[in-house]
Amino acid sequence: SVVIKAPMPGTVVNVVVSAGQAVKAGDDLVFIEAMKMETPVKAPQDGTVATVDVAKGESVDSGKVLVTLN
Repeated sequence: SVVIKAPMPGTVVNVVVSAGQAVKAGDDLVFIEAMKMETPVKAPQDGTVATVDVAKGESVDSGKVLVTLN
């Protein structure tokens, strides 16, 4: 499985995938707001979302697991 982690500390402002959903490389998974900028976290490769480990409004640290792909 592929683990996608937060690239920076911030607040999760949107989760656009759910478990079981198929994604393609480059698809948006989660949006994190840091310093008034929303940054999309994208899928590094094609796969199926195995777990979504964060919720909208949650504060995350850099390196926190956001989504796991199979």
